Amino acid sequence: MPRLQRLRPLPGYVVAGQTHPRVRQRQGEAYRNQLQQQAARIGVADMLRFEDSYLDDDALGRLVRRADVVVLPYDSREQVTSGVLVEAIAAGKPVVATAFPHAVELLSSGAGIVVPHQDGAAIGEALYRVLTEPGQAQRMRAEAARLGPSLRWPAVAEQYRALATGLRAEPTSVRG
Repeated sequence: MPRLQRLRPLPGYVVAGQTHPRVRQRQGEAYRNQLQQQAARIGVADMLRFEDSYLDDDALGRLVRRADVVVLPYDSREQVTSGVLVEAIAAGKPVVATAFPHAVELLSSGAGIVVPHQDGAAIGEALYRVLTEPGQAQRMRAEAARLGPSLRWPAVAEQYRALATGLRAEPTSVRG
């Protein structure tokens, strides 16, 4: 975020969603509080907004559609997939994400930038590129728009239907 402070208008960053119930049960709001304290310490608190309530599909979709860039800074190396990633690409949004498997695969054609886990400087640099390099965001939006239709439920359902039809049509063999 410090890398983005020189931009005008000043970008805003929304930390969306509530703390996972299991995490809150074990740790309370310690992680969220740590983020707020860190933002204040490095002078970017005015750029952050915390929406710490549950976002249903409609609310999440509205938030993603309002974004210029969707950032998925997952700390866990065990993160495999992300519904927000799919939502962002389906909405035609550029994405900056840490290197979890789904992001590496889905963003490899240029709809986003993948950065190392727990590397705030790399996230900041990627965001800076998306927000300032001529044509960068537009190229990413175009690629996301190309990929998006295949991620929507009707297309996914058709892929499953075609797979099931193909599997039913294959002859089975019995080994003795």
